[in-house]
Amino acid sequence: MVTPMSTLRRRLTRGAFALLSLAVPWGLVPQTAAAQNNVLHVYSARHYPGDEALYEGFTKATGITIRRVDSDDAGIVARLRAEGPASPADVVLLVDAARMAAADAQGLFRPVQSAKLDAAIPPELRAARTPEGVTWTGFSTRARVIVYDPLRVKAEDVATYEQLADPKLKGLLCTRSGSHPYNLSLFATVIERLGDEKGQQWLNGLVANMARAPKGGDTDQIRAVASGECGVALSNSYYLARLVKSDQPEDRKVMERVRVVFPNQATTGTHVNIAGAAVARHTKNPEAAVRFLEYLASPEAQAYFANGNNEFPAARGVVLDNPALKAIGGDRFKAETIPLTVVAKNLTKVQQMLDRAGYK
Repeated sequence: MVTPMSTLRRRLTRGAFALLSLAVPWGLVPQTAAAQNNVLHVYSARHYPGDEALYEGFTKATGITIRRVDSDDAGIVARLRAEGPASPADVVLLVDAARMAAADAQGLFRPVQSAKLDAAIPPELRAARTPEGVTWTGFSTRARVIVYDPLRVKAEDVATYEQLADPKLKGLLCTRSGSHPYNLSLFATVIERLGDEKGQQWLNGLVANMARAPKGGDTDQIRAVASGECGVALSNSYYLARLVKSDQPEDRKVMERVRVVFPNQATTGTHVNIAGAAVARHTKNPEAAVRFLEYLASPEAQAYFANGNNEFPAARGVVLDNPALKAIGGDRFKAETIPLTVVAKNLTKVQQMLDRAGYK
């Protein structure tokens, strides 16, 4: 005998069923409290193979099983909003401070009090503390570096982010979309330093120096510099490390053609962004969720971040041991210390400034 639900499923299109699955939360089958406490539901925007070892390490250390939903940041936020208090999510993993701040502003995270996290993670890599606690924490970092063609551009002409707007680079600059969170986070911190008037002039200068309209991802920018289409570009550091480690001859040729600058070493330091985590607002297992966040700050987990996805450790006292990052200078740069909370404060304003500049 066919049940009404199976009939309904047969009639649903694949796309409609996928949409329905976003709105219907897990956990419809009753579980005992002990069973619930031994399972952690993680919504993750991280899609890196090395993270499997991270999850396995946590389970081995605690006996807690991880059940994971993978999506992009927007999909995870949409799902959390649709599920509301019925959401099974315990932990949320996102890959950019701007995205963490935007989700936090929507009330999707639960404040955490943890002496272990306070001791391990610098305050500039976390959300601002309130009496209730800290809503999100960065657990790995990536530097926003400048990639240039040494045949067309001198290193001293791209030593700072501010120099990217210098007219001498006219027709040479390539970037991905200005509205992409990786750029928004950088722009928000630069404008925090420069102020609104000079910040607008800087963005106008970037647009004036474009070799082509913004498009593609960071790896596309690196390849465009290597091919001669561009003379200078912005990229997150781990994209370069991937090319260094690649066994593809064409990737090695790309890295032979380009050079890398960690900007603003004589002044404020290079901008770093984070991949971070938060306890979901409606978690049913808050103790295990906090244990997972504390595990992410451990030396073992920090090594997974560094070696699995070529990110920099965020925890104090963890030594970088990744030859690919060292090859591009990642073991000897000064990082910016402006709190990433300024990203949240400046996001709307920066987007409006980008619109005025005509930065696509």
